[in-house]
Amino acid sequence: MVATVRHITVDCANAYELARFWSEVTGWPISDQDEPGDAEVLLEAPAPMPGMLFIQVPEGKHSEPRTGRRIHLDVIPTDRTRDEEVERLKGIGAAGYEDHRKPDGTGWVTMADPEGNLFCVERSAAERA
Repeated sequence: MVATVRHITVDCANAYELARFWSEVTGWPISDQDEPGDAEVLLEAPAPMPGMLFIQVPEGKHSEPRTGRRIHLDVIPTDRTRDEEVERLKGIGAAGYEDHRKPDGTGWVTMADPEGNLFCVERSAAERA
């Protein structure tokens, strides 16, 4: 028997606001059972993918984004290029962290969400083809 990942859980300071950001990133809706001020907020992913669960915790985030973090998300744009997606994400509140793009078009961009959690933006499937 194997286990199934039900949620990817993110500890945060403001569950609803961070869920709103990631809803914009993924296009996944916030559960209709959640509202501003809730301490736990779920993004509902299409089956069979795990949802993202945001849980408010009392401790603050680390000042250095890489400190204490051992996992992050990689996102791939579905209908735009990596560079267009980076610009779109900046427009909804993400910040650039490290640029690993190479002159030949390969590579990725590491970004931080509004609470400083790192994630990477890779090339789209079309760019990889």
